[in-house]
Amino acid sequence: MNSCFDDLERAELAALLPELLLAGQLIDRSAMAWCIAAFGRAGMTRIAIEEWMAASPIYTRRMQRALRYEGDDVITIFKGLQLDIGAPPQFMDFRYTVRDPWHGEFHLDHCGALMDVEPMGERYVRSMCHDIEDPTFDATAVATNPRAQVRPIHRPPREPVDRHPHCAWTVIIDSAHPPVAESDGCRALRGCRAATTELGAIDPDDDGWADYSGPLRSDLVFHEFSRSALVRMADEVCLQMHLLCLGFARAVHSRLEADEARQLCAKQLLGIAGISAERLHRALRLPDGIEGALRVLALHPLLNPAAYVNAHVGDALTVHNGPAHEDGAWISLCGPENTAPLQAIVRAVDPHLDVAVEGSDTDWSARVLRRAEPAAEFDEVAVTRVSTGASFAFEPRNSIPITPAR
Repeated sequence: MNSCFDDLERAELAALLPELLLAGQLIDRSAMAWCIAAFGRAGMTRIAIEEWMAASPIYTRRMQRALRYEGDDVITIFKGLQLDIGAPPQFMDFRYTVRDPWHGEFHLDHCGALMDVEPMGERYVRSMCHDIEDPTFDATAVATNPRAQVRPIHRPPREPVDRHPHCAWTVIIDSAHPPVAESDGCRALRGCRAATTELGAIDPDDDGWADYSGPLRSDLVFHEFSRSALVRMADEVCLQMHLLCLGFARAVHSRLEADEARQLCAKQLLGIAGISAERLHRALRLPDGIEGALRVLALHPLLNPAAYVNAHVGDALTVHNGPAHEDGAWISLCGPENTAPLQAIVRAVDPHLDVAVEGSDTDWSARVLRRAEPAAEFDEVAVTRVSTGASFAFEPRNSIPITPAR
């Protein structure tokens, strides 16, 4: 099946990739405020752990296979982090050191997640940088080597308060380490359609890098990749988001009645739908008005990849039952009974825009139209906008190969 990103130029795709990775990170900025309200800080922490441990081993292996950098060493782990919604470039500014295939370190010159959480106080910093990071870093590494351990050299709360880098960690692979097992959530998620969705093959003859089998780079400069590779990467990153949100939904549904859980998941989607639409519209310099809104819908992670979400954007958006509906993914939260996520997307282009949706829960169409009066921003979008990621600006970077330090 063709990708909705197929008609983008190589330069546009290179601008799109960091935006999609950042959108994946901001999913938690959208969700966790509502989790705190429903479950308290400790409950929010457990949900964050469960969702990331469920999703990250699955999507990490998918990206390894797609870009042909499968392995069992530290370099493979670091390459995976560079293409992980948990570590979007620059916003989570990972710097890597490789000692040998089994020993390495990384530190964060900038941690956008820390910038968001520090104003909330030390307890929330410890929840993120200790309680959440300890199990989830190892869960991500297990996709490469179950005997990898990620351990802190130093981490927040920062002492002194302006300590830099924000944190530093070792990554050590040793046959003596007890193997890390996948979580129950990960094993459950392996049966979903998102985990097994087949995406388009990368054309090895296209200009640029067709894979990431070469040396680890200090920064991924996306315009070095071929257009074909960038299309596949964009589709994979959208699947990362769906897998994360399926992990989130599983954690929430285990704690709430079905209707309450659905409402909480809908709040998560609504917040990220508006912010990611706004950033995509700006980054790709898309048109204003109805034309621009339709273009943003076509490229939005809610409706991608095409092999997973059965949707088409022409003069209107049409949606039909498909794999994403079977999984209960984001698209299952939209339709005639819940138009808010679609409204948030089109209003990110122009607050005068709206949608008219008609059809059934799984088969429906949405027309974009213009209202005389602008609509107010949804509370869920305003909550997500509190994150520094909402206004974060990427900067050009040079990239150099990272070779072992000894």
